[in-house]
Amino acid sequence: MADSVLYEVSDGLATITINRPEAMNAMNTEAKVALRDSARAAAADPSVRAVLLTASGRAFCVGQDLKEHIGILAAARESGSGDTMNTVREHYNPIVRALTEMPKPVVAGVNGVAAGAGLGFALAADYRVVADTAKFTTSFAGVALTADSGVSWTLPRLIGQSRAADLLLFPRSFSAQEAYELGIANKLVPADELAAEAAAVARALAEGPTVAYAAIKESLAYGAGHTLGETLEKEDELQARAGASADHAIAVQAFVGKEKPKYLGR
Repeated sequence: MADSVLYEVSDGLATITINRPEAMNAMNTEAKVALRDSARAAAADPSVRAVLLTASGRAFCVGQDLKEHIGILAAARESGSGDTMNTVREHYNPIVRALTEMPKPVVAGVNGVAAGAGLGFALAADYRVVADTAKFTTSFAGVALTADSGVSWTLPRLIGQSRAADLLLFPRSFSAQEAYELGIANKLVPADELAAEAAAVARALAEGPTVAYAAIKESLAYGAGHTLGETLEKEDELQARAGASADHAIAVQAFVGKEKPKYLGR
């Protein structure tokens, strides 16, 4: 993987770190490719049981690298090509799909500003640990663009359609505290404790019942777009899968023996 995104796997936990602190972790092409490939690698690796997505420096990710984007727009004008936003199809969509669809939990450790696509990456995680100094920005309309990186899907599911429309039509920054009150941040921590707390949450998930977590993740996504009857059928299917897992047998045995279960992740 490129240095713009660091990737490490240790004891079932994959840590993906956006690493362009000098540019507030803005996403140039190299970083987007590296993040996409890292997320896909974590999803495909059977030894990975949870993922921590975080960033170095004082920002989480401010979205598209506008300096590079200006060059892309100029080249498109010169060539007559109208495809100036193919990065959504080639990079942002695959990144978000890898994070949301992988059968293992993803934790975002939001250390600073999350704007545009950076907001999208944070919202694509299953759980967000947020520094109390962090800020979120719905910046798309501010540069005459629509939402991408899954924000039009994730944001209204977290905060409701009306509030999502307000934040997207009238883009602004909002604090970590407001993000917590809106339901975007799952856990709010002092900035100097963010790295340790996000790692602890991700580590706990990496040591948990991976098959059950995958089923929970799938059922939540399914239930958001299906009827109660359809969702009950999906729950039946997923519960059969979880009930047949080695971890379920381990959990039951540990409960009977009044012991803490040691899950295998299968």
